[in-house]
Amino acid sequence: MKKVKKLNIIITGSSSGIGQTLRKYYEERGHKVLGISLEGDDYNLDVSDKEKLAQAYEDIAKKIDKIDILINCAGFGLSGAIELIDSKQIEKEYAVNVFGTIYAIQLAIPLMRENAKIINISSACALFPLPFRAFYCSSKSAVSMLSDCLRMELSKTKIQSTAICPCDIKTNFTKNRKKDFQTNERYKDAIRLSAERIDSREDKRMSVETAIKIMTKIISKKKLKPQYVMGTRNKILYQIQKFFPKSLVLKTMTKLFYIDK
Repeated sequence: MKKVKKLNIIITGSSSGIGQTLRKYYEERGHKVLGISLEGDDYNLDVSDKEKLAQAYEDIAKKIDKIDILINCAGFGLSGAIELIDSKQIEKEYAVNVFGTIYAIQLAIPLMRENAKIINISSACALFPLPFRAFYCSSKSAVSMLSDCLRMELSKTKIQSTAICPCDIKTNFTKNRKKDFQTNERYKDAIRLSAERIDSREDKRMSVETAIKIMTKIISKKKLKPQYVMGTRNKILYQIQKFFPKSLVLKTMTKLFYIDK
């Protein structure tokens, strides 16, 4: 029987959702996993606090000789109208989803050797614009672009970077999403109704078990592609939209997800 190499894995956001399930998967197979989350983890901190994150990495360097895989899972959702959402909520969305990912990468790379991998969990929302999801969609688009640029910068090394864009998955992410329903005469009930339409698809979301099976299969690949889109429907739609004018794509997405009655 072929001996499985034991890996040192860092997962941000590993106290819940996809991150937690990924941690369990790898630990059950004997890998060394260290998690970073707001609470209930090996290191309890906000990934957007670079000073505290740096302190955590200093301690990590004392426990392991190198990082084989970094999985950036930390993040949260925010919904509401661009015009009306409080600036502090917007700043927090980008701080965690974008800057938290950046900081985790910056601190991990010096501890990586050849064949290491950086796995950035993006989202299908990075591929398809949605009304009243602007800040989540754009933050995840930033994660995907960051991953691409990082891949180019590391092209002369043997460290790989990829972005995984999950479809809707049955976790507490929807429940924990920060929903801002404040409105005015321009939007009336559209903000709330549009959110309810998306949330009502909970029973159609991919199971966590299926999602983890797909993700771990991707992560185990010897040579990673720049991006992986999860979900058959998303894969098809992502390819189809490339052949149509953006104005038509936006109009179609508006009809599907801007619900005002």
